[in-house]
Amino acid sequence: MREIAAELFGNYAFVIVFLHVLGAIVWVGGMVGMRIAVHPGLQHIDDAKVRLARTLEIVENLFRLVLPFIVLLLLTGLVMGLALGAEGSQSGMFVHMKEGIWTVMTLNYILMVRRRNQAERFFLSGDLAGAGKTMEPLAKVMLPLNIFLGLLALAAGIALRGF
Repeated sequence: MREIAAELFGNYAFVIVFLHVLGAIVWVGGMVGMRIAVHPGLQHIDDAKVRLARTLEIVENLFRLVLPFIVLLLLTGLVMGLALGAEGSQSGMFVHMKEGIWTVMTLNYILMVRRRNQAERFFLSGDLAGAGKTMEPLAKVMLPLNIFLGLLALAAGIALRGF
């Protein structure tokens, strides 16, 4: 497997790194845009039902947008990590650190999708308070956590490219 990844990376390094960085830009950038630009703007909608409906719709659109980029990011990261084959070295440490960060981010993403879908079920049943309470951790904890971890992974990737 390592030999296949090394050959693939050797022949398509530019494309693989480009797609990897693009995946990170879309995933992390999408979350930053949502938290800094979209979320505060939604708070200006006075009607709670309309605000919650728009929030559910926008979050669903973001999650659908980033999913293929998450898969792309994980696949290209796997290829690069295997191709480096730097077990026990400093670059190997950064590879494993990034793998861990992206894994936690992916699990957090899955939990956010589940909470969003649960909130939609509450919303459709008329339980606006339940829907709002279910969505609250996304904006206050889960999204900021993924933004922080994504920026940390980007910094590790830049450090890794220096080795």
